[in-house]
Amino acid sequence: MEIETVEQLIRRGIPGAEVQVSGDGSHFDAVVVSEVFGGLSPIKKQRLVMDTVKAQIASGELHALSIKTLTPAQRAEQGS
Repeated sequence: MEIETVEQLIRRGIPGAEVQVSGDGSHFDAVVVSEVFGGLSPIKKQRLVMDTVKAQIASGELHALSIKTLTPAQRAEQGS
């Protein structure tokens, strides 16, 4: 699976999200920044992102996805 494909799947599932993915073809790391994460628990944020690639995980095409979720405000705080 290509990095670009994982990015597209997440963007399609979370419109307006900023997505950065790195990986080796089967194991990926994703940083997803979206307003939609505001007020959600960490587990709900993870599920929201995982739901965007559920079919690929079920088929074995995608083996592992490590996710970091941030709101735009949280990203701005990290940049300080």
